[in-house]
Formats: sequence, structure tokens, C-alpha cells
Amino acid sequence: MSDSEEERGKGERPWALILGASSGTGAAIANAVARKPGLDVFGVHRGRYVDNATLVERQVKEAGRRALLWQADASTPEAAEAGVQALREVAGPRSVKLFVHSIAGASVGRFLSEGEDRLHARRMRRTFDTMAHSFVYWAQALVAEDMLAPDARLLGLQNSLDETHLSNTALISASKAALEMYVRYLAMELGGKGHRVNLLKFGTVLTPALKHVYSPEALVRLEAAHARMNPAGRMCTVEEVANFVGVLTGDEAGWFNGATIDFTGGMTLRLLDLVLNP
Repeated sequence: MSDSEEERGKGERPWALILGASSGTGAAIANAVARKPGLDVFGVHRGRYVDNATLVERQVKEAGRRALLWQADASTPEAAEAGVQALREVAGPRSVKLFVHSIAGASVGRFLSEGEDRLHARRMRRTFDTMAHSFVYWAQALVAEDMLAPDARLLGLQNSLDETHLSNTALISASKAALEMYVRYLAMELGGKGHRVNLLKFGTVLTPALKHVYSPEALVRLEAAHARMNPAGRMCTVEEVANFVGVLTGDEAGWFNGATIDFTGGMTLRLLDLVLNP
């Protein structure tokens, strides 16, 4: 087989590139898209949940798809270039049907605090690199290496903090606002090439990161509060988010572009009512 024939053979099976694939929403998405629409998975993770990464890799393979979990800090342009090159070696060109940005690493605190929670420049740069800039770094690397399959879908993840104020989360809100602008501009740049770039906005879900931040008692209160807020009377699950990502990968969702897709289940509808009528 010639090199060109081998390259074409690699590209015949579509791949999902998922940043933050070892736990939480990213892991659930890896499992969901391996089953439907049936994508091989190249997952990037920082190594904080090694056992989870091994489990995700096994579950994807059990679904009959190929899986490769690659450990790196995905927030840098150097990591994006190296990661896409590593993927190209196993997948071939024009093989990435789905790219999902599911990494988090924000600093919480206050801009004017005189204490340890002060949001100084290093924390601000790190948060924006992780939560926003890295989406562009990986998109640039995918295009440079000719890795996007026809009608590829690029997806960022958003929360509801753009609609309200939550103490100590200014950098999260600001970086997600930047991500939303990146999605819109990349949608314009890639739309003519047949690709789609969108932002999926969903409410609070229970993840290992959330469980690390909150005590068990606080998590109970968190779930109770969301049961009151959400019209469905419960929190959304990572599996529900992941299954909807599979829907967005299908042909039926091909007209979404540059959109912030609301999958919050109406989470913020009752906020004023809860304040005025507790």
C-alpha cells in the first residue's frame, strides 16, 4: 500500500477530538458519540483522573470504536499543534468529524480583593487560555493540518453565568463570553468551507470537578436549589448533555452555525420568582 492509499484509509473512519475527555461532561460525550453516531475518539486530558481516562478508553473500545487518550495541558498552542499531529498519525487527514472543547481550569476570586483570592494577571491569563483561547488554538491546528472532515462540527460548551451574577466567578463569565465571540467568528471563517461552529449552553451538572469544590452537604443544598429552579424539578445530567452532542453531530443539525444553543432546560426562568417569593 502506498503512503497516499494508507492516508486515505485512515481518513475513512470519522473521529471525535475531545478536550477534557477523562471525566465529567467530556467523558460522557466520548461514550455517547462512540455509540451514536459511531465515532472513534481521540481524548485529551491533564492526567488528574488517570483511572477515569482508562475507563473511558475501554468503554469506547467496547462500543466498537477506536480510542486514544492523550495526556497534555490542552490550553497552549504548542499542545494543540502536538496533539493534532499525534491524531493525524493515527487517523489521517480530513478525519475529524467532531471537535469538542470541554476543558475547564478557571480561577475564582475577586478583582479588588486584598486577600489570596485576588485575581491577578497570571490567574487571568491562565483562565482565558484554558477556557477560551485554547478553542482557537486547536481550531487553527486542525485547519493547518487539514484534519477537518467534510461538514465537521466544532463545539464549545457554555454555562448560564452570562445571564446572572455569581460571586467569585467573574473570570469564568468573562472567558466564556470570549469563547462565544470566538465561536461566532470561526463560524464565519469556516462556514464557507462546509463546517459548523457552535456553542452548547447547559445548566449545572454533577461532575468530579464540582464534587471537588463542594462538600457533600453543600452538594445536597445545590441539588435541592436546582430542583426548585428547574422546571423539570431536577438537575440535568452529563448523559443528557452528551446524547444531545450526538444529535448536533448529525445531518439534521447541519444548519446550526454560529449559534449559542440553549440546553439549560429553563434553569434561570424562576430566579426572580425564587427571590421575591421564597
